[in-house]
Amino acid sequence: MIRILAALMILTLNACSTQLTKSTDTQYALVAPEQAAQPLYSYHPAAPAPNNDWPYPQEGIFPSISRYIKQGIASWYGPGFHGKKTATGEIFDMFALTAAHKTLPIPCYAEITNLENNRSIVVRINDRGPFVRNRELDLSYGAAKTLDMAQDGTGKIEIKTLTDTQALPKLHELALAQEQDVYLQIGSFGSVKKALQLKDKIAGLDLPEPDIRPSTYRNATLYKVQLGPIHSPADADQLNQQLAKIGITDTQFVTESKQSANTRATM
Repeated sequence: MIRILAALMILTLNACSTQLTKSTDTQYALVAPEQAAQPLYSYHPAAPAPNNDWPYPQEGIFPSISRYIKQGIASWYGPGFHGKKTATGEIFDMFALTAAHKTLPIPCYAEITNLENNRSIVVRINDRGPFVRNRELDLSYGAAKTLDMAQDGTGKIEIKTLTDTQALPKLHELALAQEQDVYLQIGSFGSVKKALQLKDKIAGLDLPEPDIRPSTYRNATLYKVQLGPIHSPADADQLNQQLAKIGITDTQFVTESKQSANTRATM
């Protein structure tokens, strides 16, 4: 979501904290336990982002992501933003592994390590934040939970950026360790009608029937349209070539747990 206006208001008020970075038990308790079986890792070919501006011009935007390693404090966000647009224009899924950063180019990928327990994940940085200057990163709820940081609200982390070619093997490595399946996500919508329209659009292609999987928090539900499982990069390349023929080029890899694969929506 585009949170520029909120950031400007915070700067004007010179606030030390904000609802965007609510921490500890209040936020953690809001998330239903059944949401644990949500997609984790995702890979999406980086594309030019529509919003790389930021209201801290003195800090600048990094033009590249090579050899960026930094340690600092991370917080997390989720409730209140689920189903809304990020700074890249993508729909925010609080249960996916994503993050917000002030200056790294978006979208990009980074390996995030919780320095207190040495757990690591790969996130897609697709948003701007955090809105507190002494914090380096805002994690999605799903990322914070996976790193075991959600209950504490904040934690010390290390950010190590990855190129696309570095990110994909790392994602597969982490997904295999958790016995997950890889799918090609071709769309994510706040409307089931739009998800069905996309499903119908590819019905004429020689492709497997896509699944529509819901991701719900309170009254906000995302409907994710996915093909798969994907067994190799060659499978994904073939699917992307066929999808491109009907104008679908904005796709990404996601992994679904074995349990969540059984909870796909029937529309």
